[in-house]
Amino acid sequence: MKKATLLSICILFITAMISLWAYPQLTGTIATHWNADGQANGTMSKFWGLLLLPLVSLGMLALFLVLPLIDPLKKNFEKFRREYNFIIITLMCFISYINLLIVMWNIGLGFNMSQAIAPGIGALFFLLGLLIKNIKMNWFVGIRTPWTLSSDTVWQKTHVLGSKLFMISGVIAATGAIFPNYSVLLMVVPVIVSSLWAIFYSYFEYQKENHKNPPRSHSTPH
Repeated sequence: MKKATLLSICILFITAMISLWAYPQLTGTIATHWNADGQANGTMSKFWGLLLLPLVSLGMLALFLVLPLIDPLKKNFEKFRREYNFIIITLMCFISYINLLIVMWNIGLGFNMSQAIAPGIGALFFLLGLLIKNIKMNWFVGIRTPWTLSSDTVWQKTHVLGSKLFMISGVIAATGAIFPNYSVLLMVVPVIVSSLWAIFYSYFEYQKENHKNPPRSHSTPH
């Protein structure tokens, strides 16, 4: 955990340094929002525009360090600590990548933002899919539905399926870099479909499990 924390801090430091490097080179406002065509349609002051994502990274890192301590199923975290650490690092890298794209766009490097984000989104979901299949039941990380949180078997089956779905979604999302006109659809639609599929799957698996093993009725003594 210490190595993962140090690496995450290093990524956070790099993210902040990129923003600090860009600060004197930019004007009073910078682009921070882009439409589906990858064109800027929203701005913020350069102070908040450059500071926001480093602050998000800091808050996210602090949250991820606290979660294993407050989860009622905290003992399970030790069973997937390696995957948990990689999830933190993956998310930190993703935010740093988005921050880098914002800086590059605003200093004058012309590119389609949706097209540039697509590989990052693809890598994010592919890696998360690769990691979640080994996650054990907990209250904060993974595919948490009433049905996965009620059965270890349903949890495991759902995460095995979810792993495949998210990895496929990641590959599809990454193709948005090749097809910029459809990049937003390629990033959003597979993720929504995969998430809904996993949710419904967990429900039906739970119903199937209960049908095979119905709860025992307790007789009341007279």
